[in-house]
Amino acid sequence: MNQTNSMGIITITGGVAKDERGQIRFVNDFNMEKVKRFYIIKNSNRKLVRGWRGHRTERRWFYVLSGAFYIDIVEIDDWEHPSQSLPVARYRTESNNQQVIYVPAGHATAFQSLETDSELLVFADCGVENSKEDDYSWPIGYFINREHK
Repeated sequence: MNQTNSMGIITITGGVAKDERGQIRFVNDFNMEKVKRFYIIKNSNRKLVRGWRGHRTERRWFYVLSGAFYIDIVEIDDWEHPSQSLPVARYRTESNNQQVIYVPAGHATAFQSLETDSELLVFADCGVENSKEDDYSWPIGYFINREHK
C-alpha cells in the first residue's frame, strides 16, 4: 500500500518472497523510469547525522539496503533564508520494511543510521552535473523541529 503525506512524500511498500532457496525483497510499485543515477550512503557511526541537503528541482527515492535509518524531511519555503521552524517529517525505515520513500523536489533531508553498518540506497532523477547547480545545505541544527536523538 502506498501512502502520501501533505508534503507530497510517498511511501511505496513492497514485500518479500521466501522459499527453500532464500528470499527476494521487492518494491514492484517503484517505477524507475525517471531515475538517472544512484548512490549508497553508509555513515561512519550511529551518532552522525548527515544533512541538511536540499534540491529545488531534483527528486529522490530512498531504500534501506541494510540496517535502519531515520530520514528527516523538510519542505523548503525560501531557498536563501528558509524558516528555521518549518515542520520536519521523520521516517524510521529499515531493510526489512521493503519500502521506498519518495521525496519530491523542493525538500531537504537529513539521515541518521540506527544500526552499525546500515546502508541507504538513494536514487535521483538528475545527473550529477545537474545536481551541482541544485545543491543547498544547512547545518544539522538549523531546523529546530528535527527530533534530536
